[in-house]
Amino acid sequence: MPLYLSRFSYTPETWARLIGQPEDRAQAARSYIESVGGKLHGFWYAFGTHDGYNLWEAPDNVSMASVSLAISGGGALSSFETTVLLTVDETMDALRKAERVQYRAPGA
Repeated sequence: MPLYLSRFSYTPETWARLIGQPEDRAQAARSYIESVGGKLHGFWYAFGTHDGYNLWEAPDNVSMASVSLAISGGGALSSFETTVLLTVDETMDALRKAERVQYRAPGA
């Protein structure tokens, strides 16, 4: 199954709610991805540009998109970005196929 890396940031209101009533949001994230047949591999909070990161496994892009849309539409986050991760083997295949693409630079 494909792997996905998500970066998220909470709204100030969400942080205030979590301060008033601490909650392990990894459990919620796990239930979201499992509902589409996936798996949560990790949930981390961080300092910096984003408040946290998730590593997910999902059956396909549509399944992951459904989880991303549901989370984004919930209103607790100020940002949510998901990146599809490629294995080294997938990247090697892409590199071999890239040679067959007849790219032409703009204006060339």
